[in-house]
Amino acid sequence: MKNKLLILPGDGIGPEIIAEAEKVLDCLHTDFGLELEVEQGLVGGAAYEAEGHPLPESTLSLAHDADAILLGSVGGTKWETLDRALRPEQGLLGLRAALELFANLRPAILYPQLADASTLKPEVVSGLDLLIVRELTGGIYFGQPRGIHIRDDGQQEGINTLRYSEAEIERIGRSAFEAARKRDHRLCSVDKANVLECTELWRQVITRIGGDYPDVQLSHMYVDNAAMQLVRAPKQFDVIVTTNMFGDILSDAAAMLTGSIGMLPSASLDSLGKGMYEPIHGSAPDIAGQGKANPLATILSLAMMLRFSLNRPELADIIEAAIGRVLDDGLRTPDIAASGTQTVGTRDMGDAVVAALRP
Repeated sequence: MKNKLLILPGDGIGPEIIAEAEKVLDCLHTDFGLELEVEQGLVGGAAYEAEGHPLPESTLSLAHDADAILLGSVGGTKWETLDRALRPEQGLLGLRAALELFANLRPAILYPQLADASTLKPEVVSGLDLLIVRELTGGIYFGQPRGIHIRDDGQQEGINTLRYSEAEIERIGRSAFEAARKRDHRLCSVDKANVLECTELWRQVITRIGGDYPDVQLSHMYVDNAAMQLVRAPKQFDVIVTTNMFGDILSDAAAMLTGSIGMLPSASLDSLGKGMYEPIHGSAPDIAGQGKANPLATILSLAMMLRFSLNRPELADIIEAAIGRVLDDGLRTPDIAASGTQTVGTRDMGDAVVAALRP
C-alpha cells in the first residue's frame, strides 16, 4: 500500500519552496522507485481567502488520512488585522492540536561549507550538530484562560496561562531521551524553575523519568542561561528539551548559528511517528514571488519525513548528500551567499539538488 502524503504549500514563499521539494519527490519516484499517493490542500491565509477559514474541514480530513504532511509556510502582513481565530497561524496551531503533534524536532546542523555564513566565529560553530526537542501542543500558547479583558478599574489586561500536566511533560521528556539515545547520549532540559512553578514541575518530572535512561547524561539549565550559552558555546549541547514557548525562541536563535534560518528543517510528530514537516522559517512576504527564497530547509524537511514517518532513511541520506554536493559546488541562495560563491535563485537551487541526486 502506498503511503499518503499531504502537501500544504501555504502562504508567501511557501508555494515556491514547496515546488522545489516536489521536483525532488518526482526524482525520487522516477529514479529511486518511491511510491506515494500525493494530495494537496489549503491552509493559512490561502485557505482563508478561498474558504473563509485558515483550517477548512476538507484540509483537516486530508490531514487525518495522511501518513505525513509537508508544509510550506503560513502567515503574512495582509491578514494581521483579522480576528485572531481567523489568522493564518491558527491553521498551523489547529493542525498541531488536532493531530496531537506534540514533539517538535528542530535540528541545527552547520554544513562545513557554510561556516563563514554564520555571524559567529568559525571556531565557535564549526561542527555544530544539535537537536532541540520542543513541546508543541501545550504550554502558554494553548493554556486557558487567555485573552484581553477590561478590569473593574477600566484598564485593559492581557492574560495568557502557562500550564503543563505531568503526563504532557513525561510524554515530551521520553521523546527527548529516546532522541538522545540515538545521538551522543546527552540531554539538557531547559526551564525557568527558579521563577515558574509550572517549570518547577517540568524539572521534577524530567528528573524522575531520567532514572529510566541511565545511559543518557541529563543536565538542567535555566532558559536565560541557555540563550546565552547557545551563542557562547553552542557545541556543548547535544539534545535540548524544553517547553513550547522556550523552544520556539531558542530554536530560532540556534538557526542563525548555522548561517541562515533558510537551512533548517523540522518535524512535528505524534506518538506513532506520523508527522508534519516544515522549514522553521516563516512565509517571508517581503521576498515572496521574487525567486530569492532558499528551498533547502524544505527539501531537508522532506528528508526528515522519509527518515521518521515513511521508513525510507536511505533516501533521506541521498537527499542530504546531494545538498552537500551542491554546497561544495559553491551554489548559494542570497541568504547564504558569500565571497567566492555563485548566487542562484529558488528554482536553480532546486534544479541543482535534483541534478546532484542523479548518479
